Amino acid sequence: MPILDINEIRAILPHRYPFLLVDRIIELEADRVVGIKNVTANELFFQGHFPDFPVMPGVLIVEAMAQAAGVLVLKSMPDRDKKLVLLVAIESAKFRKPVVPGDTLRLEMTVIKRKASVAKMAGRATVDGVLVAEAEVMCKLADKEEQEQKPATA
Repeated sequence: MPILDINEIRAILPHRYPFLLVDRIIELEADRVVGIKNVTANELFFQGHFPDFPVMPGVLIVEAMAQAAGVLVLKSMPDRDKKLVLLVAIESAKFRKPVVPGDTLRLEMTVIKRKASVAKMAGRATVDGVLVAEAEVMCKLADKEEQEQKPATA
């Protein structure tokens, strides 16, 4: 039984299809979260990555980790609808095994350091208990209104 289902995740994160990469949260503690991404053959990215050997791009695995981290950061905030969690750094990313259609990606994020508006987390992605990727991510909390008013940069 999930702690948070897809509708509850959608109420927390601003991401939407095709870029919402967390299907459910199965564990949620003050400094740790575990999310699930069901990798299906009809994911848009498989059309080009790679048609004859579909592999989930590593950057999307890290993005899925960051989204799970975003759930952890935003879940307890009463004004979360006015906030964004922005990814500001990725460190020590390693990709150990391909993630393919049919896999269930388990995303475990643990807080290393946390300040008022910045959090650094260690992430591990596994499939069937086997480590497929790991990375440390840093995210920053920002006000949505401030981000919407900034001009776009190239």
